[in-house]
Formats: sequence, C-alpha cells, structure tokens
Amino acid sequence: MADSCCASACGSEMAKADPRWRRVLWVALIVNAAMFLVEMVAGAAADSRALQADALDFLGDAGNYAVSLAVVGAALSWRARAALLKSLFMLGFAGWVFGSAVFAFMSGTSPDPAMMGAVGALALAANVGVALLLYRYRTGDANMRSVWICSRNDAIGNVAVMLAALGVFGTGSAWPDLIVATIMAALALTGGLQVFRHAMAELKAAPAAVEQA
Repeated sequence: MADSCCASACGSEMAKADPRWRRVLWVALIVNAAMFLVEMVAGAAADSRALQADALDFLGDAGNYAVSLAVVGAALSWRARAALLKSLFMLGFAGWVFGSAVFAFMSGTSPDPAMMGAVGALALAANVGVALLLYRYRTGDANMRSVWICSRNDAIGNVAVMLAALGVFGTGSAWPDLIVATIMAALALTGGLQVFRHAMAELKAAPAAVEQA
C-alpha cells in the first residue's frame, strides 16, 4: 500500500515538474491519430477485423492522450477522474471488438494477409516508439499508468496482428484474424479494469490527501 501511495505522489510531482511529459503526450497523440487513419483505411480495404479493431484502439488512445494533456498538473482527484474516463474507453473498445469478431464469424469473409502484415508492422514501429517514450512514466499515478498500459497493449496487439496475417496466409481462413481481434479485446478488458481499480483507489484517497494538506 505504501508503494502505491508513493507511486501516486511521485507521479503527481513528475507530471507537474517535467515538461517532457507534456511533449511526450503530444507526440503520442499525433502518432496515434495518424495511425488511426492509416489502419482504418487499410482495415476496410483488407477486410480485416483485427486491423479495424487496432485502428479504433489508436483512436481511443489519441483521445486518452488528449485527456491526459488536459489534466497535466491538475489535482490528483481530477487526474484520477480522467483515468476513470479512459478506463471506460478501454472497456468500451473491448466490447466493440468482441461484437465485431462475432459479426465477422457470421459473415465468413477472409482478409488480405499481405496488407495486414505490412500495416501491422508499421503500427508496431509506431507503438514501440511511443512506448519507449512513455516507459519512464509507467509507475506514476493512475492517469500516467493508464497511458503506459494503453501503449504497451498496442505494441502487443500489433505483434498479434502480424501473426494473424501469417495465419491467414497459411490457412486461407479468417480464423487467425478473428482470434487476434478477440485477444486484443481481452487485453483492452484487463487493462481497462487495472486502470479502473487504480483510479477508484486514488479518488478515495484524494479527500484524505486534501485534509492532510
């Protein structure tokens, strides 16, 4: 418990004192917004549910980074509320992907593996770059932790998309694409729950911190 409190306090001071945090968020926002457009177009062209799910994940992350920028230097309670909002985005994304995978299973179409692999590799490079920038902030408050978890999950998801492309190419079936879309949904679900629990704990702790101050 002491470690958690220390992480939140240290994260708070880091967010206020380090101007690099704001710059990193701007870079992450721009990269994610651009990759949303790329993957949404490619996902529609390739008829890949995994790519479309990843595109929506990029869009959600861009929104998350915008929210994080809005609360840089704000009180812990406001940063916790922002993290809570972001956790709901992550959980909503998980629900959409599960539904999309079920629809694709019923339609029975197979995606284009070549485009899946190429765009998946581009997305992986983008997310690894963002994750490296965010790595030093991974143990901060719930808001900072949520940003790190989103970036980490995205990189894992991109590797899974590339593996799905190989699976579709080797089998000629849509199953690898659907399996990866489901895995990505599970990642968003677990990540969203982690951030939700952390944010709720900080919201409960915020009044006590104000009284002590």
